[in-house]
Amino acid sequence: MSFYQIMYISSASGTVTPSQCATIARLAAASNRSVDVTGLLLFNGKRFLQVLEGPKAAVERIYDRIMQDDRHCAMVKLREMTIEAREFGEWGMVYDDSANPTASLKDKVVALLDRAGPSTRADFIGSAGMYRDQTQPVI
Repeated sequence: MSFYQIMYISSASGTVTPSQCATIARLAAASNRSVDVTGLLLFNGKRFLQVLEGPKAAVERIYDRIMQDDRHCAMVKLREMTIEAREFGEWGMVYDDSANPTASLKDKVVALLDRAGPSTRADFIGSAGMYRDQTQPVI
């Protein structure tokens, strides 16, 4: 079975606190799980970086809904493609406040990226500024 993946980056249109973003991620995880969509959400206080993976129709519906969300502006789709397997595992929607990331999440993201395809890894690292060098994650 193949899956569909969309990765995007956007700017917060106003002030979004880490607490508000954590709530958004928690609600999205429950909603997304019901349609078999998984992924990752990073937020640094100004920008969102998100990967959505799952059935194509469900991923596209969620992405379209996010595009209409007035908390996002300057939204840029970084990638949109069919993948053979989930590259970010079975995470319902992992969230991390990138201004204060946990070491365990950094380790998990690095491990997931090691299993992801080279183009996914390059897009993610380039957009998230995730590595200062190949061994030091700085999400």
